[in-house]
Order: sequence, then structure tokens, then C-alpha cells
Amino acid sequence: MGMLDGKVAIITGAGRGLGREEALLMAKEGCNLLINDLGASTDGSGEGKVADDVVKEVKALGVNAVANYDSVTDFQKTGGMIKQAIDELGGLDIVINNAGILRDRMIFNMTEAEFDAVIAVHLKGTFNMCRHTSAYYRQTGKTNPNFQGRIINTASDAGLLGNLGQSNYGAAKAGIAAMTIILAGELRKYSTVNCIVPVARTRLTVEATPQTAPIMKKMDETGFDIFNPRNVAPMVVFLASDAAKKITGEVFRVVGDKVYVFRGWHTVNKIENNNQVWTPQQLVERVQSELMKGLPKQQTMMDSIGQLVKM
Repeated sequence: MGMLDGKVAIITGAGRGLGREEALLMAKEGCNLLINDLGASTDGSGEGKVADDVVKEVKALGVNAVANYDSVTDFQKTGGMIKQAIDELGGLDIVINNAGILRDRMIFNMTEAEFDAVIAVHLKGTFNMCRHTSAYYRQTGKTNPNFQGRIINTASDAGLLGNLGQSNYGAAKAGIAAMTIILAGELRKYSTVNCIVPVARTRLTVEATPQTAPIMKKMDETGFDIFNPRNVAPMVVFLASDAAKKITGEVFRVVGDKVYVFRGWHTVNKIENNNQVWTPQQLVERVQSELMKGLPKQQTMMDSIGQLVKM
């Protein structure tokens, strides 16, 4: 008996990499799947039907599956994706927002189109899917009090810790983490909403990000393939299952054999001025000497990866 027997899920960007691994493990656990993938290159250009290959793999595991080739940036077509899952697979229980592209550039060279394209796929695409999914979950929950859907979003250390050259991607991923926390409160009656932060070997971390490509091929001292995208899928299955019904509004990093839980922005120090308005001169005297004193070093994405393998 599988953890997801009889469930229906949509996975965006599921034609390759993380999405494909998530789909295969979910299928092994009995989940029926709508496999969405535009089939584009890492920068979002072009299209193809790579979703068809994953549909064949999933069906070979004994569950039902259908393909969808639409872009998550299109509000109307994402609504159609939800309708396709309901019409062709009999309902919708789980949505995994995984689709993504990269157009890296230092901010002084980044074009408006490069910024807009990345925000559109990651942040707006996640909104589009969550908007239509939540409406269906809410309607279903009103008629079936026992119904509880699942939404699993995908963020990145590039947004939560920062990474040079990825102000568009990082801003989108930080926004997705914040959206997750907000939606968890809004949808508490009808769905859990959680977020994963995968660190894995995919087209985006190898083909599109040359600085991380050599790292992604490294093993640990035991020979364990830390960055295999297959390592991320079990956490997704868990969050999609009934076993995770009490977990919502959380952001988890998943890499190798490790799962971390994040907590977002929080105060680490403060100064006060005895109920008086600060003067700039007072702040000159006290910000560096008191407020900034002894603060922990801000961790970067590369720091995080460096803790996993010898750089």
C-alpha cells in the first residue's frame, strides 16, 4: 500500500530533473499525475514535449498520468491545468510548483526582460497555480469537511541566503517562501502549504550555472551522491501525504541525506533611545558600536554548499 494511493497531483516542470524524480517516487506511492512541462531550455525559450516521456515512465509504474505543455506564466492556462486534472484524473489533491528558469546577470547588466521572465515563471507562476488550486480546494472543502489538499512550493538558497548574479531568481524564490507562509494561514481550513529548498544537480545548477557545475558532480567522503535530485523526492512525498497533515507554513531545505527547517527574518539585536526620537548623530554613535556588535556572519548560498563538500 502506497502513501499516496488514489491521490491526484499536478507537478509543474516535471519533464526533467527534480520534477521528474518527484513524479516517479509519487507514482511508486500510488499517485496519479498530471505532468506539466513547457519543454523549454533553461532560459525559458523554446518548447517541446518532454512531459510525454515522464508520463510513459509513470504509467509503467501502474498509475494513471496525463501530459500538459502549458506555461505556468499564463493565468488562464494554469486554471485549465487544474481543470484537466479534475476532468481526466478525477480530482486534485496535491500541487507541486517546481517549474523554473534562469537568466543570471549582475544587476548592472540585467535587462528588464531578463528580470521579468524569471519573476513570471517562478513567482507569478507559483501564484497562478496557487490561486486556481486554492479556489478548487476551498470549494471542495466546503462540501467535504474531511478534505485537505496539499500545496508544495519550491524556493532556493539563492533567495533565502543570497547568490551573486541572481537578483531576479533570488527575489522570486524569497517571494515564494514568503507566499508559502502567508497562504498557509489563508488556506488552513482547506490545505497545507509548505515549501522545499532543494540543493541538487539539475539543468539549472549545471548547464545554466557554471560556478556550481563542478560542485554538483562531487561525492562525499563515503561516495554518497549528495546532489542527486532523487534525494529530494522522499520529502516531497512525505509532505504530500496524510502523514504531514499537521505540518503547514514551513520551509525545508533538502540536500543529500539532510533535511533542515528554516525560520525566516527575525530580529537578532536592538538598541533603544529612552522613548525619544533618534538623532542621526546618536545613530552614528550607537549603530556600529552596539546594534551591529557581535552579530553572526550572514550565510551565503555558497557557504551552505561548502559545508556539504570540500570546495
